[in-house]
Amino acid sequence: MPFQEGSKKPITYSGYLKVDELLELQQPLSDGPEHDEMLFIVIHQVYELWFRQVLHELDELKSRLNSGDSARSLATLKRILTIFKTLVAQVDVIETITPVSFSSFRDRLESASGFQSAQFREVEIVLGARDRRMVDHHPPESRGRIRMEQRLAQPGLWDSFLQYLVQQGHPVPAELLARDVSQPSTSSPEVQQILLDIYRGHPVQSMVCERLLDFDEGVQEWRYRHVKMVERTIGTKSGTGGSSGADYLKRTLFRPVFPDLWEIRAEL
Repeated sequence: MPFQEGSKKPITYSGYLKVDELLELQQPLSDGPEHDEMLFIVIHQVYELWFRQVLHELDELKSRLNSGDSARSLATLKRILTIFKTLVAQVDVIETITPVSFSSFRDRLESASGFQSAQFREVEIVLGARDRRMVDHHPPESRGRIRMEQRLAQPGLWDSFLQYLVQQGHPVPAELLARDVSQPSTSSPEVQQILLDIYRGHPVQSMVCERLLDFDEGVQEWRYRHVKMVERTIGTKSGTGGSSGADYLKRTLFRPVFPDLWEIRAEL
């Protein structure tokens, strides 16, 4: 068993993972408490942990793409895709909470809402959703808002993919490489022509494109399952925190993360 440097105390499973501290973080607020509130808390805390890992992997992916590393980009994309499949699968668990059961503790949430997940907003920003209104929903000087502001000032995943294309010798227009990264990226006929050339003659690079498209599809699948879960649980009621619930979530459906990769499908 390994020992901590400068100490005779051994590293234990519980100590390394902070298990005791972790298990103190589930604090139901309902009277009793209501049985299903524990599951509701655990599921959402697990989601936040996965969002943290997704952000960790997205930063790694951007670095690999920026350096033109196809093999490691593919490996990182595979991991992110696998995590998103896990996120989708966990919806099956939360859907075991019936509408009646959820109603028994829903009022205790007050203004708390998944809409306020700063980490998921960070994921969206990295994927290109440069909407300051989402940031403004978070209190000034909060850690979540500070992180989102930092993300808004950084290039997103698509910007890193454009750098990848440059590293592979493709003529990406200079104005796209020098764009204002605080703004959403836009579709580009020039990039679409590069993508067509890649699919027709560069097998490894086309694999990177396909894994990005898989990721795009995975994000859309997650959004769809999330919408159906909310509809199943609260129907057309307003969401917690005053959001429009399922209606708001529906408006996020079928928005591609990487539109250029979808635009070229009819020409392949």
